[in-house]
Amino acid sequence: MGKQIVINHTKHEIRIALLQGKSVNEIFYERERDKSVVGNIFKGKVLKVLPGMESAFIDIGLEKAAFLYVDDIRTDPERIDIDSDDDDSEENNGKNYQKRRADRQKQNISSLIQEGQDIMVQVSKGPIGNKGARITCNITLPGRNLVFMPHVNNVGVSRQIRDEKERNRLRKIVSSIKPENTGFIVRTVATNRSEEEFRHDVEYLLTTWHEAEKKYKTYRSPAILFEDLNLTFRTIRDMLAPDVEGLFIDDTFEYEKTKKYLSTYLPHYSHVLKLYSGKIPIFDHFGITHEIDRAMSRKVWLKSGGHLVIDQSEALTAIDINTGRFTVSDSHENTILITNMESAVEIVHQLKLRDIGGIIIIDFIDMESAENREKVFRILKNELKKDKAKTKVLPISEIGLVEMTRKRNRENLGRYLRIPCPYCDGTARILSPASVIYEIFREISRLSNGPKPPQNLLLGLHPDIAEYLEIEEIETYRSMERLIKGTISLQTSDKFHYEQFELLEL
Repeated sequence: MGKQIVINHTKHEIRIALLQGKSVNEIFYERERDKSVVGNIFKGKVLKVLPGMESAFIDIGLEKAAFLYVDDIRTDPERIDIDSDDDDSEENNGKNYQKRRADRQKQNISSLIQEGQDIMVQVSKGPIGNKGARITCNITLPGRNLVFMPHVNNVGVSRQIRDEKERNRLRKIVSSIKPENTGFIVRTVATNRSEEEFRHDVEYLLTTWHEAEKKYKTYRSPAILFEDLNLTFRTIRDMLAPDVEGLFIDDTFEYEKTKKYLSTYLPHYSHVLKLYSGKIPIFDHFGITHEIDRAMSRKVWLKSGGHLVIDQSEALTAIDINTGRFTVSDSHENTILITNMESAVEIVHQLKLRDIGGIIIIDFIDMESAENREKVFRILKNELKKDKAKTKVLPISEIGLVEMTRKRNRENLGRYLRIPCPYCDGTARILSPASVIYEIFREISRLSNGPKPPQNLLLGLHPDIAEYLEIEEIETYRSMERLIKGTISLQTSDKFHYEQFELLEL
């Protein structure tokens, strides 16, 4: 089934969903006050060099200093031979096009940069949580058909272009038109493109680079030298391909801008652009809102009746599979196999949709048959091949565990749309009413044993805790009053945290 790109554009926020048939594959957000900085080029100032960590912190004008690792510092003018797969998510965000030599000698970062030095850098990974942006000195500029690398002298072709004859044709064209001592990667979407189209890309990218160089010489650090397109036009540039059947936009002004952009740069895609003017919100119409709700839920139901439980922590993400209501008549092992196979597909879908990265532990339901374990693992690996993010996965163990890692380049969906709970502080648990009441009892006990025991107290607490105290823990309430040999008056307010209370002497 063909793909569709659905864009919900408002003054304050852009939301984009990539659909494969009726399935939502990816969701992207960009808010006006919190624009992505990935791909932007800055003139930064070195704040601190940390030889022990082989890294440095650079002020590029953002709220938090950016992080530069020693291997991301360009150390010599040598032009590096390259070949690339531009569909890799790291490379699409302008990272690591230059392959480091295996025999490259490790250099001390203190000999490469010094505190107070100005330096040109590009953001390769945006700020995530409490971490600042990750940056690199190996600059790359993405165009529609080409990616420009000013510090490389070669031409690479996306590995997704597998036809050797076409690869040679593309390499020959770009090699003949590129300036000396510059590098380019031919992107997957450039298949069957003409020399004229490549010339336009080269001209645009060189102009952009020269403008950035000029600004670097004249601007004071920290300063921005190049800012990438907004989310709408980055998506059109990077994702619009022959298999996209529809590009839907619900904002008239943005529709007209996109129409002009397509007619100028991508006229052969103008026919897929459509203005959505329905009364139902565009994300509701395409069923995307329901998918976002699923992606925000801890429990994800499977069509068979089983479900996934996805728990994210700072260290890792744990995914548990349960058969739930699902049973089949022939055997228990077959029930487990079917649930695990369906889960393997849904897990990869949720990883992409939520953009979950880092260490991931998947607890499949135990299977007695080694053949069945291999079958489930094979499905998981095949689904991961469709994921643009880099993944590493270990074989399923005898107890059904799979360990894997997934490269993350942006804040995942849950953390982007939500903040830590002010009640539980992100633990997903708060004290029970009984626990709060017994803590109150212990505090009153301390006061009653003090040098000046109170006789009458005013107890301030949340209304739900007060109700529990007066109904379920009435005997505890009376014990509290016996401790002080007086009365305890209750004062309730919704402003109190569920676990909070105050004791004042009357």
